Amino acid sequence: MKKQTWIPKITKIALISALAGVINLFTVPLPIFPGFYEMDLSDVVVLIGGFHLGPWAVILIEAIKQLINISVNGSITAFVGELANFLMGVAFVFPASFMYQRKKTFKRALLGITFGLVSLAVVSALLNYFLLIPAYAAVFGMDKVLMMASSVIPAIKDLKTLVLFATVPFNLTKGIVCSLVSVLLYKRVSPLLKKW
Repeated sequence: MKKQTWIPKITKIALISALAGVINLFTVPLPIFPGFYEMDLSDVVVLIGGFHLGPWAVILIEAIKQLINISVNGSITAFVGELANFLMGVAFVFPASFMYQRKKTFKRALLGITFGLVSLAVVSALLNYFLLIPAYAAVFGMDKVLMMASSVIPAIKDLKTLVLFATVPFNLTKGIVCSLVSVLLYKRVSPLLKKW
């Protein structure tokens, strides 16, 4: 493949990453979840970018998005939050865009998003239980984490119930909201992306 054919793709990845990075800076807490989980819509941009550029671009876009966030805000979570955001974003958008790239139809997009949501639920449960929450708790203390979580969701008593009642539902809520917005926007944005 000639070098010139990569230039438009790299330019698109850079612009999409920058937009996702800026949107990622604006987060809102959801009152039904513990305060350390905050909602943002940056994965809308990543999903649209993945549909347009393919699944491998998603990894770069998610990584650059997190680097922008770290460069602006630093890391108040000892990089655990940024790592979690990166891994959950890839777990969701990579499979969705991979399936869509095979056959670019609306039905295939919905199937890809559904598969991405299933992937997100499984990866969210496993990574948070075995890696992310223990790493976060090592910095801030598991008792403090559980106390914050149980003040919002009283059923949370330990790591397992934290993952079951807060972590997975939060990630699925975020994934579903980003999916709905992406589906509504993609047809409008797609012609603009193709003109680049």
